[in-house]
Amino acid sequence: MTGPLTGPAGAVGESAECGRPPSARAAPWPSVSAVVATRNRPALLERAVRSIVGQSYPGELECVVVFDQSEPAAVPVDVPAGRRLRMVTNTRTPGLAGARNTGIAAGRGALVAFCDDDDEWDAGKLLLQVGQLEDSGAEFVASGVRIHHSGRVVVRVPPGLVGLRQLVRERVTALHPSTFVIRREALAHMGPVDEGIPGSYGEDYDWLLRAARRMPIVAVRRPLADVYWHEQSFFAEHWTAVADALAYLLDKYPELRADRYGMARIEGQIAFAQAALAHRPAACRASWRALCGNPLERRAYLALAVAFGVIPATSIVRAANRHGRGI
Repeated sequence: MTGPLTGPAGAVGESAECGRPPSARAAPWPSVSAVVATRNRPALLERAVRSIVGQSYPGELECVVVFDQSEPAAVPVDVPAGRRLRMVTNTRTPGLAGARNTGIAAGRGALVAFCDDDDEWDAGKLLLQVGQLEDSGAEFVASGVRIHHSGRVVVRVPPGLVGLRQLVRERVTALHPSTFVIRREALAHMGPVDEGIPGSYGEDYDWLLRAARRMPIVAVRRPLADVYWHEQSFFAEHWTAVADALAYLLDKYPELRADRYGMARIEGQIAFAQAALAHRPAACRASWRALCGNPLERRAYLALAVAFGVIPATSIVRAANRHGRGI
């Protein structure tokens, strides 16, 4: 690998971390397709779309709204010059992964971005991120986020450079899909969003792993999007999909099984999901596998506490969410 990405992590994203605008560009700014998957949340969708078409980005920008398992409807937002708003229906597998793939295929931009329908972007998000992407020569750029939940706001900022080893070890949850911007040409090598993941749970993590296999992910080290967590955001009632999806990722990525801490983290998450389902034997087995890999894996102990009725799973999830974290 050559170019700026071979330097120290601090060298990539330095200007963004200090809050300076991207360097002046002689070449035209690349066009961007922002994909928003949605289902029956018109008020939230309107807020998200308004934040996209209102970007200060000087290049062409289209917002592709994908209606998943719902009828397309007009979004009452004024679209400025140089912006385009398109509405399409998910023609692939029902769910988030299929909807995102439908939006990617429908888009025409040289760059592809995502925004969840209940989130919103800062006006300067794309300007800073695309400047970072072009200056670094990377394929994939993200940024920090502000997580809103229960009247609290938690700021999460990722490192300026994230490689595969770090993602295997700790997921880096500050890398949120509402901040992803990817070169379309890289998608031919990465492949589409995986529609085989049960419940589309972890499809963003899967994409991060595939991207990092090719090249480290860069990030603007400041929050550029607001992420709103609410009851509809969580998989609290879908623990079966959570457990199945995590097992799917373990089978898909030998890198996860090869790293004892990465595997312990995911086995701990599986254990917690099984405990929330009241599957005590499965929770105990997964907890044991997690603790064999890492005796300090806290999710395994939490799973055992839930499995044996010491504390409800919902209480642990809510406590983690209040601090901008998941299980």
